[in-house]
Amino acid sequence: MTRSSARRPGRMTLQPDGQERSMVVERVDRVMTAGCLTMLILLVVVLATGLSWLWYFEWHTGKVDSERRHRAVSSILQQARNAADDTARSLDASRTGDLDELTGVIWKHTGSPLITYDASRRAFTAQLSKQVMYDTSGDLLGGGSDAVSRCLDFTYSHPHGHPWTSKVAVRKDDVCRPATDIGLLVRLAGTRIEGMDPKDVTRTGVQKALDPTGTLRTFTVRGVTRGDGSVTVTVLLSSDDGTVRQCYRITRPATVSGTGQPPVTSTPSPSC
Repeated sequence: MTRSSARRPGRMTLQPDGQERSMVVERVDRVMTAGCLTMLILLVVVLATGLSWLWYFEWHTGKVDSERRHRAVSSILQQARNAADDTARSLDASRTGDLDELTGVIWKHTGSPLITYDASRRAFTAQLSKQVMYDTSGDLLGGGSDAVSRCLDFTYSHPHGHPWTSKVAVRKDDVCRPATDIGLLVRLAGTRIEGMDPKDVTRTGVQKALDPTGTLRTFTVRGVTRGDGSVTVTVLLSSDDGTVRQCYRITRPATVSGTGQPPVTSTPSPSC
């Protein structure tokens, strides 16, 4: 009895230690679980906040860019209407029936590289592609710029006994492609003629300068005239696809260009 009584207290002292460890482990598990849940919730909140901010940023920049693009397009159309009205008034004020002079008036106000005249309708048609740049909000690294363009078709009519009237229409971009070609060609022709030696500015010399290989059909020199210290080259320009042609008179100084001399000018003409 004495030995048995002596063992019992020993076994009784181990039981509370095991329970305490189990309780501690449970508490640690509960704390860790609660901590993990808290971290997970915080992570979800942070990610959701970040995604919401990115979505708002994209929406806001898209909205701002759309408004700026709309203003740029409106600017193009307003400029076109103003140019059309100014041209019609200038055509009335010119009081002339000379097609060269009338073409020059239209070119001065519109800058159109392609101007044609329809005698049956007593109407001029001028085409050009107008472009306007605008700022964009960009991405997180900063803003940038973009551009909008519109193909503009101007019509100027002069019915018998009535003043000149104007109309502006927006066409598909590909409609203005030939006019854009003509604009590029006349700038190229002006640059090459300006750089020529004065003695080489002849019909043959200019044709060779514009078409060194003799294989292009975009440049056809029709004549060279001299007078009043200048040389005027008449050249017929053809678009790349050959659908349209425009005659130009390109004028440069008769001597080597230098300080104080007038620049090279290029003016469209209804015929060569």
